[in-house]
Amino acid sequence: MALYEKYGEFDSYTEINMAAANQKAEGDMNAIKEIAKENGIDEMDAEDFINGDVSELCSPLMAAAGKIKVEKEAMNLKEIMADWADDVVKECENEAFALAVRRKGKSLAGAIGAVLKESWKIKEKVPSEIKKAAGIHGGNVSVEMGIPGRATVRKILKQYYLEG
Repeated sequence: MALYEKYGEFDSYTEINMAAANQKAEGDMNAIKEIAKENGIDEMDAEDFINGDVSELCSPLMAAAGKIKVEKEAMNLKEIMADWADDVVKECENEAFALAVRRKGKSLAGAIGAVLKESWKIKEKVPSEIKKAAGIHGGNVSVEMGIPGRATVRKILKQYYLEG
């Protein structure tokens, strides 16, 4: 299933909440569950909204984290790229960042692409001692690597979502 196939990409948590409220007013509780699922919002949170335990389906953090969740799953990210996706979610504790993540046109692919671009720029030759320790033999074998540190990744993610 393509991302946001049925209800489209929402630009904000407010739009998600309005869509859910409209469906609740129409009595379509399954649609609320579908909106939640499509946006990575936990089914139990949808149930709480349907039952009237909470007044909104999601908060800014829930909407942003949900977006990252569905995008991460769609791309089947593993290892370092999955870690970078998790870094985006951690940054969503800042509400301004969470609101920016939810914006249409901003994507996890774009954010990780920005990190990859920096990785490519900072790549450097791996010293022969490290290649030898890794079991990479042969004098003519050139190995390059470039993975930015966590502080740089956080800076890139903030630039992508907040400034770009």
